[in-house]
Amino acid sequence: MSIESVKAYLEPFGLAGRVIEFDASSATVAEAAADLGCEPARIAKTMAFRGAEGPFLVVLAGDAKVDNPRYKARFHCKAVMVRPEELVQAVGHPMGGVCPFAVADGVPVYLDESLRRFAEVYPAAGTASSAVRLTVAELEGCAQNFAGWVDIGKAWREGEA
Repeated sequence: MSIESVKAYLEPFGLAGRVIEFDASSATVAEAAADLGCEPARIAKTMAFRGAEGPFLVVLAGDAKVDNPRYKARFHCKAVMVRPEELVQAVGHPMGGVCPFAVADGVPVYLDESLRRFAEVYPAAGTASSAVRLTVAELEGCAQNFAGWVDIGKAWREGEA
């Protein structure tokens, strides 16, 4: 998959024109926030996990970390990430470009509650130097294989470490 496949996927939603390409890497939350001139929390990072039924994606706010007890309670297994060298085959995008659009067949996408506090967020768009500006409602509406909202993030709520 590539940025072109993401644009093609977003086209029917009228969102392909919002894809942003950078000259430098936006693969990390810090790099993407610097490229976009926004706070890191607004970067919608997509994490690829291995589940009993195959890989799945969870999109969290840039300042959220996975809370292992919440993760285990929700998914009934230990949090295990898809290895970087397996990402393209497993979910359809390379490290730094993993996003909830134009993903491999059958890969469910979950959105974390940490995103709901923002009007707009910026997930990647299939490469390590891209992003797309979306409202949270647009993200929910166009996330491929959307499987629902989860609450597995920590360190984003006020007073939470």
